[in-house]
Amino acid sequence: MTSLSSPLPGSPYDSMSPVAQAAYRARSAAADIAPLPRATKDDVLLSIADALEVRTSEAVEANQLDIARARKAGTSEAIIDRLTLTPDRMRAIASDVRDVAALPDPVGEVVRGSTLPNGIDLRQVRVPLGVVGIIYEARPNVTVDAAALCLKSGNAVLLRGSSSARDSNTALVRVLRDAVGGAGQPADAVQLVPGEGREPVRELMRARGMVDVLIPRGGASLIRTVVEGSTVPVIETGTGNCHVYVDAAADLDMAVDILINSKAQRPSVCNAAETLLVHRDIADAFLPRALDALAAAGVTVHGDPRVLGHAATTKATVVEATVDDWETEYLSHDIAAAVVDSLDAAVAHIRLWSSGHTEAIVTGSQQAARRFTQLVDSTTVAVNASTRFTDGGQFGFGAEIGISTQKLHARGPMGLPELTTTKYIVTGDGHTRG
Repeated sequence: MTSLSSPLPGSPYDSMSPVAQAAYRARSAAADIAPLPRATKDDVLLSIADALEVRTSEAVEANQLDIARARKAGTSEAIIDRLTLTPDRMRAIASDVRDVAALPDPVGEVVRGSTLPNGIDLRQVRVPLGVVGIIYEARPNVTVDAAALCLKSGNAVLLRGSSSARDSNTALVRVLRDAVGGAGQPADAVQLVPGEGREPVRELMRARGMVDVLIPRGGASLIRTVVEGSTVPVIETGTGNCHVYVDAAADLDMAVDILINSKAQRPSVCNAAETLLVHRDIADAFLPRALDALAAAGVTVHGDPRVLGHAATTKATVVEATVDDWETEYLSHDIAAAVVDSLDAAVAHIRLWSSGHTEAIVTGSQQAARRFTQLVDSTTVAVNASTRFTDGGQFGFGAEIGISTQKLHARGPMGLPELTTTKYIVTGDGHTRG
C-alpha cells in the first residue's frame, strides 16, 4: 500500500506555507494512524512514556530556559508554577501516558445499532476526528497529554503552545516524535505548529479542510480569540470561575476542609475555587473559622460588607470586594467571598458570574443538594466534595485534552470518547430504495 505520509508527486505541497505543510503532513499521518488496532497504539504510548523518563533531563534543562525568561519578564509565580517541569512532574506525566494506554480504545465502538425492518444492518460507530489542533498557554504537560490522547483516539495533533514554553515544548515534542517514529508509526502524527508570532496561529485557525477541529486551552482572552477568529470548528474550553457554597445545613469541619482544598491545594489551575458563598444562617459560626483557615493558607479574601464585618476578629487579610472580583479567575492565593440570604440567592449569584465550569455545595440536607444540582447549570456540580475533582484523571478518563464549558460537541473533562466523532455503516444484501 502506498504510504500517505509523504506528499504525492504533482501535489501543491512545495508551494504551501510552513503551517499548511505541517497540516498536510498531519492529515496524511492521521490517515495512517486512524485504522491502527489498539495494541499498536498502546505500544506507541508505552514507548513515549519510557522515552519521557529516559530523557527527563533533556526536557527539564530546556524548561529551565523558559523559567529563566519568565522570571526576567516578571511573570507571576502562579504562571511559573504551571510552566515548571521537574523530575517528579516528568515521572507523573509519563505515568499519565501509561494510564491513557490502559484505557479502552473508543475507536470502533458501536454507539447504537439495529436491523431495520427492511433487513438493512445499521451501525453508528466511533471514528477519529482526524487532525486536532491544540492552542494552549504555559503548561508544557499539556503537550504530552494532548499527544497521548490524540494518538490513542486515532488522531494526529498540531500543537501550538505559548512562546513562554517554547524550549520545553520543543524538547518534549522531539522526544514524542522520536518515540512515535521508533515504534514504526508516522512521526508527523505529532507536530509543533511552525513559526513565531501570531500569524502562524491565525493561519492554523483558517486551515478549514486541513484541520478538523481546534481546541483552545488557556485564559479567557486566548479562548475568545480562537472562538471569534477561527473558520475551523472549535471546541471551547472555558475559564474556571468556580464557586463553593456553604449551605445553612453544612457540617462546619467539612466545609472548611472543602474550601481550603478547593482554593489552596493548587490555586493556579482552572478547577480551583475563586468565590466563596456562605448562607447567612451559618455565617457567624462559619466565617471566623473559614477566614482563619484561609489566612493560614496564605489566601487574601475579597469580601462583601458582611464578610468584612467578621475580619477584625480573625487573622485574615480581607479587602473590600469590587464588582470585578465576582467575575475574576484569580489563579492565585485570592478568593472573593459573600454572604447570601438563601440557597436560591447563591444560585442567582452563580448564574450571574460563573464561567460554567464547577460549582460545589456543602450541605447535610439532601433537599438542598438536590435543588442545587438541579438549578446550577455548569459542567460539574459537586456535593460535599472539592471543586478540584473536575479533572479527567480524577474522573478516570486518563489525561484530559481540556475541560469544555460549552454544550456541543463535548462538555466537562474531555477524554478519549470526546476526541472521536461517529459515522454510520449501512450493510445490505442488494438493497435498493423504492
